[in-house]
Amino acid sequence: AVSAFGECTCIPAQWQCDGDNDCGDHSDEDGCMLPTCSPLDFHCDNGKCIRRSWVCDGDNDCEDDSDEQDCPPRECEEDEFSCQNGYCIRSLWHCDGDNDCGDNSDEQCDMRKCSEKEFRCSDGSCIAEHWFCDGDTDCKDGSDEENCPSDVPAATCSLEEFQCAYGRCILDIYHCDGDDDCGDWSDESDCSSHQPCRSGEFMCNSGLCINAGWRCDGDSDCDDQSDERNCTTSMCTADQFRCKSGRCVRLSWRCDGEDDCSDNSDEENCENTGTPQCAPDQFLCGNGRCIGQRKLCNGANDCGDGSDESPHQNCRPRTGEENCNVNNGGCAQKCQMARGMVQCTCHTGYRLLEDGRSFDGHDRLQIREGYCSQGCTNSEGGFQCWCEQGYELRPDKRSCKALGPEPVLLFANRIDIRQVLPHRSEYTLLLNNLENAIALDFHHSKELVFWSDVTLDRIMRANLNGSNVEEVVSTGLESPGGLAIDWIHDKLYWTDSGTSRIEVANLDGTHRKVLLWQNLEKPRAIALHPMEGTIYWTDWGNTPRIEYSNMDGSNRRIIADTHLFWPNGLTIDYAGHRMYWVDAKHHVIERADLDGRNRKAVISQGLPHPFAITVFEDSLYWTDWHTKSINSANKFTGKNQEIIRNKLHFPMDIHTLHPQRQPAGRNRCGANNGGCTHLCLPSSKDYTCACPTGFRKTSSHACAQSLDKFLLFARRMDIRRISFDTDDLSDDVIPLADVRSAVALDWDSKDDYVYWTDVSTDSISRAKWDGSSQEVVVDTSLESPAGLAIDWVTNKLYWTDAGTDRIEVSNTDGTMRTVLIWENLDRPRDIVVDPVGGFMYWTDWGANPKIERAGMDASNRLVIISSNLTWPNGLAIDYESQRLYWADAGMKTIEYASLDGSNRKVLIGSNLPHPFGLTLYGERIYWTDWQAKSIQSADRRTGQARETLQDNLENLMDIHVFHRHRPQVHTPCEVNNGGCSHLCLLAPLPKGYSCTCPTGINLQSDGKTCSHGMTSFLIFARRTDIRMVSLDIPYFADVVVSVNVTMKNTIAIGVDPREGKVYWSDSTLRKISRAALDGSKFEDIITTGLLTTDGLAVDAIGRKIYWTDTGTNRIEVGNLDGSMRKVLVWQNLDSPRAIALYHEMGYMYWTDWGENAKLERSGMDGSGRVVLISNNLGWPNGLAVDKAGSQLLWADAHTERIEAADLNGANRRTLLSPVQHPYGLTLLDSYIYWTDWQTRSIHRADKDTGANVILVRANLPGLMDIQAVDRARPLGFNKCGFRNGGCSHLCLPHPTGFSCACPTGIQLKRDEQTCDSSPETYLLFSSRASIRRISLDTSDHTDVHIPVPELNNVISLDYDSVDGKIYYTDVFLDVIRRSDLNGSNMETVIGQGLKTTDGLAVDWVARNLYWTDTGRNTVEVARLDGSSRKVLINNSLDEPRAIAVFPKKGYLFWTDWGHIAKIERANLDGSERKILINTDLGWPNGLTLDYDTRRGIVLVESCDLNGKLRQVLVSQVSHPFALTQQDRWIYWTDWQTKSIQRVDKYSGRNKETVLANVEGLMDIIVVSPQRQTGTNACGVNNGGCTHLCFARASDFVCACPDEPDGRPCSTGEFCEHSLGSRKCIMYPCCSLSGEGLHVSYIIGGLLSILFILLLIAAFIIYRHNKSKFTDPGLGNLTYSNPSYRTSTQEVKIETIPKPTMYNQLCYKKETGPDHGYTKEKIKIVEGICLLSSDDSEWDDLKQIRSSRGGILRDHVCMKTDTVSIQASSGSLDDTETEQLLQEEQSECSSVNTAAATPERRGSLPDTGWKHQRKPSTESEV
Repeated sequence: AVSAFGECTCIPAQWQCDGDNDCGDHSDEDGCMLPTCSPLDFHCDNGKCIRRSWVCDGDNDCEDDSDEQDCPPRECEEDEFSCQNGYCIRSLWHCDGDNDCGDNSDEQCDMRKCSEKEFRCSDGSCIAEHWFCDGDTDCKDGSDEENCPSDVPAATCSLEEFQCAYGRCILDIYHCDGDDDCGDWSDESDCSSHQPCRSGEFMCNSGLCINAGWRCDGDSDCDDQSDERNCTTSMCTADQFRCKSGRCVRLSWRCDGEDDCSDNSDEENCENTGTPQCAPDQFLCGNGRCIGQRKLCNGANDCGDGSDESPHQNCRPRTGEENCNVNNGGCAQKCQMARGMVQCTCHTGYRLLEDGRSFDGHDRLQIREGYCSQGCTNSEGGFQCWCEQGYELRPDKRSCKALGPEPVLLFANRIDIRQVLPHRSEYTLLLNNLENAIALDFHHSKELVFWSDVTLDRIMRANLNGSNVEEVVSTGLESPGGLAIDWIHDKLYWTDSGTSRIEVANLDGTHRKVLLWQNLEKPRAIALHPMEGTIYWTDWGNTPRIEYSNMDGSNRRIIADTHLFWPNGLTIDYAGHRMYWVDAKHHVIERADLDGRNRKAVISQGLPHPFAITVFEDSLYWTDWHTKSINSANKFTGKNQEIIRNKLHFPMDIHTLHPQRQPAGRNRCGANNGGCTHLCLPSSKDYTCACPTGFRKTSSHACAQSLDKFLLFARRMDIRRISFDTDDLSDDVIPLADVRSAVALDWDSKDDYVYWTDVSTDSISRAKWDGSSQEVVVDTSLESPAGLAIDWVTNKLYWTDAGTDRIEVSNTDGTMRTVLIWENLDRPRDIVVDPVGGFMYWTDWGANPKIERAGMDASNRLVIISSNLTWPNGLAIDYESQRLYWADAGMKTIEYASLDGSNRKVLIGSNLPHPFGLTLYGERIYWTDWQAKSIQSADRRTGQARETLQDNLENLMDIHVFHRHRPQVHTPCEVNNGGCSHLCLLAPLPKGYSCTCPTGINLQSDGKTCSHGMTSFLIFARRTDIRMVSLDIPYFADVVVSVNVTMKNTIAIGVDPREGKVYWSDSTLRKISRAALDGSKFEDIITTGLLTTDGLAVDAIGRKIYWTDTGTNRIEVGNLDGSMRKVLVWQNLDSPRAIALYHEMGYMYWTDWGENAKLERSGMDGSGRVVLISNNLGWPNGLAVDKAGSQLLWADAHTERIEAADLNGANRRTLLSPVQHPYGLTLLDSYIYWTDWQTRSIHRADKDTGANVILVRANLPGLMDIQAVDRARPLGFNKCGFRNGGCSHLCLPHPTGFSCACPTGIQLKRDEQTCDSSPETYLLFSSRASIRRISLDTSDHTDVHIPVPELNNVISLDYDSVDGKIYYTDVFLDVIRRSDLNGSNMETVIGQGLKTTDGLAVDWVARNLYWTDTGRNTVEVARLDGSSRKVLINNSLDEPRAIAVFPKKGYLFWTDWGHIAKIERANLDGSERKILINTDLGWPNGLTLDYDTRRGIVLVESCDLNGKLRQVLVSQVSHPFALTQQDRWIYWTDWQTKSIQRVDKYSGRNKETVLANVEGLMDIIVVSPQRQTGTNACGVNNGGCTHLCFARASDFVCACPDEPDGRPCSTGEFCEHSLGSRKCIMYPCCSLSGEGLHVSYIIGGLLSILFILLLIAAFIIYRHNKSKFTDPGLGNLTYSNPSYRTSTQEVKIETIPKPTMYNQLCYKKETGPDHGYTKEKIKIVEGICLLSSDDSEWDDLKQIRSSRGGILRDHVCMKTDTVSIQASSGSLDDTETEQLLQEEQSECSSVNTAAATPERRGSLPDTGWKHQRKPSTESEV
């Protein structure tokens, strides 16, 4: 054998094969013949002999467990599961993923089924479905990434994103920000602007900072191995040993018996001085020799020095005869004879003491570590394992199992948080789409999960089910790498290695406190023990250590600081009272008691880069960065290592989610928060009340409510404060939103406000010092606001702008802003004001750096310092000593001088790399330094006693001290604002103050009052706002018109100088609005009928507004309030844009940039239209009329020119070329002004020559229209001035005078002066949320909205000419309503008991209202006011749709598009019901009655009122819905083409579109004086009926409502009956004698028999005729009408056997924004196939043959017979058509009047028309 020294070892020959390990490597026992055992012994499988009584005693005496095999099983209880090895376990533990039996027999279970949203891996496990083929291996076997489509496009990042090396996209702002946002540092490589590491650190190429001692130590600590490149060999320090591999290890580890180098070179060539290590079953002799354990105390000197026997060992005196039968051989536990000698052995779990006997009793027994999971109690002759509360002993009587649910491993994966079950392959997603989740913890009882995100620098939380994600801590974080939840006291603790702090807060982030900040470098992992009140953390700074303290920060101690390098993860085993940690550099997992004692390595191999660790029961679980895996091992031995999951994205923190990981404990704070006003923090025995960071304690339990003194400083991305009320001087981030690049600061203690400028958002904002009440004060016309000062006396805000080179002032809320200084400024920087002396001071670091002062009203300007300055930055005033201090970053000095610039001295001239902000407080001066990254202070008089308040702070900017002792000054501005109308500004004495006006407005001669606004100005639109530039003042400054409304896309603009109002159009909101120039009096004037209003012009003389609409291609005019709107030009317009007016000449001009761009002119009434210019135009945008120069000017963005011509288009010339992209154009006096999209600027030039081009304002994206206005200029003569020209409505100028005009659709009367209030004849139609009209009196066919309120989903319409009311149904609200024809007086008629009211008809004679309800399948009636409601028909109805009445004849018509589509007729009382048409109908939607020709029209067929003489009028209609008829035209609405169309009703030709591009078109009716005429018996005194009167062909009947209304109901004047039941019986109102009744019964009976015979005859004839023309297979065609309310349903047509239920789609309620019936997804499969006798039309139709039962998916021929029922007067007798009928070949139900075409069919396909073969029967369609 070879000893530990590498030498050969010799042993006596008789020791060979004696069963004792004498060599230490068992070589003396290998290959021995197995001894034969005595009959009393048991022969183990390994040859060992043991006593037979030990078999099946639960101890592994054979050491191969063969003595415990095949033992008889014990009987298990009913609630237990029987393991195959004989153990019994709880039934609950069966199939819980834990190997409780020990032989895994309790886990032989069926695989669970995966849900629909999961993917099953090949190994049977389930993962989220969207993880399949996502590029990440989520199944353990990788089966989720197999057989994936190879053509998956590589993810491309947007312009605002950066692509990580492995493909992930992150925001570009995270590139090179010093944070590892990608996870592989690829976003931080190749960065030139890396934030430097701290001293004592080395920066990897990737940007990661590591300990400088790790450079060239042979270990790759940088992810990119850059710490091991370019190394010389002698890089190990004096206290390190260099391994052969080049790696450095601690010198003390040399020759310590451990292989620390990994190549054993630290254990080579060691001197033989150390104690050799014997094998566990050997004894170490005094001379260093190892002998077998059994040779101890055997009476022989086996060691050679006697050290194995007495007196060196406490051996029992030996008697001659030794026998196990006597006194158990003196052994404490087991005794056996070997070669005549007694050998003592131990029960499992014990080890033999050095005396080899342990006979003194059980108190000397030592239990082997880890044998019991948690606790052990010695008992007489043995011991017992026990478990902590919440655990239960397993059947092996050793290990403990946690009670409760199955444990879940919760781990952060950077981009998501996942859960994995450790004992099986279950793997689920908890939260995804995260940026960079690192640290993690949970609160089990509140079911919350918390995590930190180091990219967003946030701590977040969510419910454990993934819902309700919210921010907890969002400010002041830099690298929050550790997180821990106190589940007993409900607190959140975290570490931040960037700020080097440990902080605590409530679970919602409130009452945040810096707990520990001193002597922390890089705190990482954190763990809590709330039951003990302690907190543990690791720190991997330059002196790595593990520390603990009480949870209130007291009693801090180091518990480990040796052999630590990169302590990452930390966890506490609450049941085992131990802590475990991982060291990523030492590649080890260690453990120790909670006080740091008994430290021991658990695993020291196979750990490339462990990061986080957790413990549960007897297992450790940890994540590893390098292997990207989660691993587990036994927590005692480190054995049984296994990989739980690998191929993860970036596994970070890990926790075991189980209630036993958060056991119950005593809440030290109790129910009332310990009486603390803010934080109650537990300590080891009690608790401490604590205050949020910076707040001082006012008593033992209470904190101050506010801060009185604090240092305020800006850090670009945040603003922080350091309280001077407490000692810790911790900086606290003020919780502000959207701080991007804060530079300048100031404060006002009066209202507790802090003000700051932001040079990224170009804004000035303010908030309370605690972050509340945040608001933007100024955010327009700023370019680089770098200086800020508050005048706390008069509440003014002063600021410098280095971009615009201006100094401005406003009230502290941003109002009344004005420019103070605009000349001779070159990059002004800081500014301070001195309200005591009335001066302001500023630094200017342009080409000639200087410090200037002026009065606070800009008077007495003076340069006070101009020499020896480079970058004068911060300024501060010492009011006490009357000094001005400044910092110069170029000179690297802090200096001071008297307030007039004299007595200049250097205060600090050394160690100032780059001072920036400067402030004074008390006796100290404070400053920030960019390069030193610190805040420092010194004595303000001497510059001595320098100290650093904070360091390691990037991007430090301005600094101030907030306090409440600013000097108060009495000023003239206090009293009545100094008499000023606007701004009162302080000034030096003797003046004291002066008045000034907001930007662009002049002060009047009294020196105190401002004008009422700008007189001469430019006004322009900028998409989201409107701005003005005053031309009254010597500089150009734009001012926003502060309209309190959100603008989306403001394009065109116009001004009324008389009233001082601005008008604008917004093409996104589709409105024209107006407001006063000060932003008040906002109102929308045009809100309907606009699409894209590109041009707008105000006729201030004639008080009109004109506009062009490039969407509708119209030019319109209206009054300035939007009333009396009229379409002027609507023909031959392509894309009208700019418009200009010349009232005095009566002309309007406009540009058209359609396909043939042109410039046109007409009279202002639309007359005399002429094209002026039509060649060499591209995109003519701006247009202006120069009245003084009698010329026309326009800008063309395509030809890049500004041109001019005479007013008639002659003498065209180019003024300017090239101009990049001009849009708006205007002129005033001798200048033209234009906006340019490309330069984002406003320019000016001479109007006659185009010379002297200057920039008015730059840096204005989104520029649109511009107008120049001079309000002082008198308006011209109004042609319509006297009595509106005598016109009743519109008076419009033209070149020779004026003309009267009427609003759109209304014709001028013959007197050519007056108009009616509405058109005489017009179409009324509904489209979802609107009811509109189109006049038929005029030819422009413009739709005009009727302003009915609260329209949601209007379907059906009718009107009543007697009262002038519109009636309509709204199926979103389920109501029937009415209003006046002008939209006023809206009221609900029927408000309940409706489901889907599709059809509506007014009986204008009897004053009744009829409607169909598709949802309830009824036809109902009521009086027009909604009273006397009655169900007329409720049987044999299957989705009734349209309805119409014919009061003169007493008829009621309706269509039914249910199972068997049909059109029916009945009397108005519902009697004598008759089916008129039930063949060849698909979805009979609309129907109208033409009484002049005595025919009914079903779109688009017609027949008479008996259903006869049926004929096709027009085919090829895509999806008609409703129709109506007037004169020779039929009008219908079409869903497919979104239009209203019309056709000649006689010929079916001359089809034309009346109105196009209207979404959601529904019903349409004609309102005309010719429509509702005629009368009947119900027309006079309601026929004498008390409730309902129904006219019939030759008589009328009275009826009662279904619900009695309290009034007696009489069914006639002459005949009454008792109201015996709810429903009244109807009687004819006629006076009949008794005999007459009998006669009538007889006559009635005979007539009935005759009628039945006639019916039978008609049926036979009908069947005979039908067989000629139709195929029996026709019954196989079924239709589905599209749903009005569903927006995504596509309708399919199936050919199925007749008995099957028809596939109907019903209305579905939709609460979408437009509550529409249907959206654009109704495809052509909802089309129409109507029959025509014209062969030429059929040849164009695409024919489709479908097999029986197949689905026509593509081009389907369908019938949509649309019917909207309306009625007019007229007369038509049933007998009048008999002669015609006899001459006809077929009835109305036949297919066609032409016998030659029964086999033809057609369809409307999706795309194009295509001729195919002609099917032979109709049923093939």
